[in-house]
Amino acid sequence: MEWISTCHIDGIIIGICTFLIIGFFHPIVIKAEYYFGTRCWWWFLLLGIAGIVASLFISDILISSLLGVFAFSSFWTIKEIFDQRKRVLKGWFPMNPKRKQEYLDNEE
Repeated sequence: MEWISTCHIDGIIIGICTFLIIGFFHPIVIKAEYYFGTRCWWWFLLLGIAGIVASLFISDILISSLLGVFAFSSFWTIKEIFDQRKRVLKGWFPMNPKRKQEYLDNEE
């Protein structure tokens, strides 16, 4: 890790990892909504809180930053889970046939 600071590429590594973390959450939103609906939002709340707490206790700026990015990406996923449900209702994404009644009962 020392050579990263020596070469001054911390920002580039944080940028690349941020891009990958956000990309990692994209399919998770789709799959989580498909299999669990919006009731799984609290998982992402707990992940976000855990990421913030971990970030506070890590002294390495690179790891701490990435934990912060992970935490706030988890918080953003809460919003995206509910937006994904709306996209499913619009027909943009497939509806889970096992939960079809859930969509029909709570249509907005």
